Amino acid sequence: MSLSGPVRQVPLVLQVSEQFRGLIESGTWPVGGRIPGENQLAVELGVSRGTVREALRSLSLTGLLEPRVGDGTYVRATNEISGVLVRDELSASLTHVLDARAGIEAAAARLAAQLPDGVAGLDAALEARSAAHEAGDLAGYVAADAGFHRGVVEASGNPLLLRLYDALAEVLTDSIHQTATIPEDTKVRDAHFTLLAAIRDGDPEAAAKTSYALIESVKQSAG
Repeated sequence: MSLSGPVRQVPLVLQVSEQFRGLIESGTWPVGGRIPGENQLAVELGVSRGTVREALRSLSLTGLLEPRVGDGTYVRATNEISGVLVRDELSASLTHVLDARAGIEAAAARLAAQLPDGVAGLDAALEARSAAHEAGDLAGYVAADAGFHRGVVEASGNPLLLRLYDALAEVLTDSIHQTATIPEDTKVRDAHFTLLAAIRDGDPEAAAKTSYALIESVKQSAG
């Protein structure tokens, strides 16, 4: 006699919560933004308000959403890891976040320097960073800087390292927001180009060392 698993319907609350999760992950519901009210969501989905409430509650427990009494529900994070960090205030210390960045990015830089196409895209990211700086565009500068650092991790060729970095992206990008200044410290600017040169030269030790030094220069500039 062969066995087959029972056929089960996915619970309605789970279906709704997954739809909400998709809106958060896609940015349709951006971090920091207030989402539509329970009544509106219930009408749009054709489900009961209780179903919507339970779905929102499940995402609040994971840290993705933050209900505020009398004000509505806001998006706190796009994934559970960032949600836990924000909810438990584990990311409150800028120094701790920068130290975590240093560890991840130095490991990535070391690996990127061992790959022939390790600098792919990094030149463009630094050019965008410099252009935003020259234009006095702080938001563009932060976005380009975040793109460069993620590019280093992507260039490592390690998908697990990249997934870890992306899971922490909101907290890490926030550290860039907190430390970015225009005009920037020349030590910080030079450290980025030195890191790119080390990766291009295929020198893993220099790349890792330079990556650590870059974060130290950011610390000193922010201090």
